[in-house]
Amino acid sequence: MTAFEDILHSIAPELKELNERMRHALHTSNPLMNEIVSNYLTTKGKQIRPVMVLLSAKLFGGINSTALHGAAAIEMLHNASLIHDDVVDETPLRRGRPTINTIWDNHIAVLVGDFFVSMALQEALLTGNLDIASTIGALGRQLSLGEIDQINKARNHHLEEEAYMEVIDNKTASLFVACVRMGAIATEAPREDTERMEQFGRLIGLAFQIRDDIFDYFPDSHDLGKPTGNDLREGKVTLPLLYALHRTDIDDCAAMNELVRRDELNSEEIDTLIEYARRAGGIDYAYATMQRLRDEAVDIISYFPESPTRTAFISIFDYIIHRTY
Repeated sequence: MTAFEDILHSIAPELKELNERMRHALHTSNPLMNEIVSNYLTTKGKQIRPVMVLLSAKLFGGINSTALHGAAAIEMLHNASLIHDDVVDETPLRRGRPTINTIWDNHIAVLVGDFFVSMALQEALLTGNLDIASTIGALGRQLSLGEIDQINKARNHHLEEEAYMEVIDNKTASLFVACVRMGAIATEAPREDTERMEQFGRLIGLAFQIRDDIFDYFPDSHDLGKPTGNDLREGKVTLPLLYALHRTDIDDCAAMNELVRRDELNSEEIDTLIEYARRAGGIDYAYATMQRLRDEAVDIISYFPESPTRTAFISIFDYIIHRTY
């Protein structure tokens, strides 16, 4: 059993209750919606985000009903964003299974995504806690703005690491920040402790997206629906290539900078840029960046007394860095 599986085992009853609540909340009188949702929930993934909510609550006192509702709200909103992303990116597979837009169509997929957003808000409201409802509302806004910002920076060829980190801070790290905040709010943790965990959540979220971006530089061996170079195909330049594009000590650096600024890239050009990023040390740099983020996160969470929950958070960070899909 891996460290992450140990964590899941330690909160297995709460995770079971969480998933039962979600199934109950998402059940409707419409047979088509029920069929789509049931099929979608068959593969839940690792559920890292709701796990983060529950662990945060556990760190600050214990997992309660408010934390479970909050975790369900976070997971529903996250899934809504995935469903909408699959429509925009025309993704055929997710977690090895056909996406909603593939099985049915884009129209239905968008409506199902909207349904998940509505249910996320309803779950948050069931807590009766305005801070939790506000967290979900603010998160939805930040995720949307993060995606728009990424599109804008891609179209205008912003090739600075600072711009990249700003994008992933909004579109990915914000979700992890909301997770730990949700658990802290549910247990009425002191504001100072909540802010400390929000810093931890931000760092783990940044590392999550960097690791996700690294996958784009290698052949997809898991048939998860994202071909190599897909980010570049969409005009997104991520950390490994960003680093490589600033390696002025490499002879073809200038040529690669000129190439990446083209409005459209063919498969051969994408392969050229990917090979250059690897050769110029971009992958190693991305891993080193994740390790730096991990070290900062460990310093932050070490403020709290030693406990299995504190260790679990560090184990999740390690899992994120070394995950294979």
